[in-house]
Amino acid sequence: MKAADMYRVEGYGAIVTGGASGIGLCFTEVLAENGARVTMLDVSQERLDREVKRLKDNGWEVRGMRVDVTDHAALDRAFDQTALAYGRLDVCFANAGVDPGIGFVTVDRGKRVPEGAIENYEDARWNRVIEINLNGVFATIKAAARHMKPRQSGRIIVTTSMAAFEIEAGIGAAYMAAKAGAAHLMRNAALELARYQITVNAIAPGWFITNIGGGWMQKKEVQDEVAQWVPLRRVASTEELKGLALYLASPASSYVTGSQIVIDGGCQLGNVLD
Repeated sequence: MKAADMYRVEGYGAIVTGGASGIGLCFTEVLAENGARVTMLDVSQERLDREVKRLKDNGWEVRGMRVDVTDHAALDRAFDQTALAYGRLDVCFANAGVDPGIGFVTVDRGKRVPEGAIENYEDARWNRVIEINLNGVFATIKAAARHMKPRQSGRIIVTTSMAAFEIEAGIGAAYMAAKAGAAHLMRNAALELARYQITVNAIAPGWFITNIGGGWMQKKEVQDEVAQWVPLRRVASTEELKGLALYLASPASSYVTGSQIVIDGGCQLGNVLD
């Protein structure tokens, strides 16, 4: 078999949570443009309508469903309808997440931020991030496993973050706790589901240009500020996630499970300000 054939996903049934924008849209696109049938779940009907039309105009088979991952019953229904529509569920990207808000210092590691201090951290803010970024991943894996186990196959990919294993003072505490929890949950699910030939892995992105924080990463001055802390000296486009996403969704990664693959421009290595 040619190596290129190992990345084929034609005819696969797939579902992507948070699939109509940012990193989730990147996952939707790479699956659809390679022949998979993809259902995007998202909380924004406006984004869903826009992206479904755009992708269908490209000749790709996509569907959109407005679902909040905190509504576990609605999430289950979306999985049921997707599996019924495609006759199979091969791939699930548990990607939906919410902006963490500010940490206890500014992102450029400068000034302390009183509202980010642990004693001032609002319960509502903590609960919302945990409910979406951790409990939502749990509910998504649970729904996917229910459909994949009878077929004895499947690929589940969780979006974590470099914040899952590295303390980042400029990012809210709840986000780091949720992403670390999602990473450990991924490994537990990988061990449990291995006997059913279902692989469970995670993609841990670093600094990517998305709409997080109201789109502040879209600003050139923010990108320049962040880039000095990245060994490759730049932030990344979500397009640079497509190769890894396709690898984990395809037969090419058939012997990979329980892995959290970092794609961060070298941030884990440390930094040399030269």
